[in-house]
Amino acid sequence: MAEQNCLVTNDWICGEYLRTRSQELIDATLEHVGITVVSVAIGVAVALPLALLARRFRFLAGPILGVTTVLYSVPSLAMFSLLLPFFGLSVSLVVTGLVLYSLTVLVRNILAGLQAVPEEARDAAKGMGYGPLRLLWEVELPLALPALLAGVRITTVSTVALTTVGAIVDYGGLGTLILDGLDTTFKAQVLTASVLCVLLAVVADLLLLGLQRWLTPWTRARRTRTSRASRKAAVTKVAEPA
Repeated sequence: MAEQNCLVTNDWICGEYLRTRSQELIDATLEHVGITVVSVAIGVAVALPLALLARRFRFLAGPILGVTTVLYSVPSLAMFSLLLPFFGLSVSLVVTGLVLYSLTVLVRNILAGLQAVPEEARDAAKGMGYGPLRLLWEVELPLALPALLAGVRITTVSTVALTTVGAIVDYGGLGTLILDGLDTTFKAQVLTASVLCVLLAVVADLLLLGLQRWLTPWTRARRTRTSRASRKAAVTKVAEPA
């Protein structure tokens, strides 16, 4: 009986809300995931050439990193307001803002990964006749993949959170439900949408972590060797006579 009346009593936890509004929750979650995936994908597509420019022309590194940092420092409401004349009240407004926010992390991580590629690996590839494009796609990017994917993980989690701000233009996924719930003091809606948003961020991070480990098996092998060497050194030190 209490469960049936939880909508009337406006409880924070309400099974009846989940039952009667399940489709609304599913639609909002799918919209949230869609906006996040599109924003991160476009962010990577834009960040990669920017990082390559910064790596190729060092005098551009400062301006590129500086501009992306400034963009990240702009408050989300101000960012969407500045983009409003160009995109109107549309999902493109939200996606563009999220892409701009993603650049500071993605550009820095991709650039750091490319700069960390051993010079001997580049020299060996060039000695085998690799041209610039083949060198990039078959040597540099694979070796920079751990840093790139780490940036994608951070960006994805932050984008899941920032997507909720899109509720101000009615394209915020779960954020729209949160905002509507706050406006109407609908406790069950606020709590449920908030919990789903947190779960999305956690699941996305775990999935990307699994993808990172699958695509970069050599990093696990390197950590295993390092751990074994550390244990061996510790045992040797303990076994040494005083």
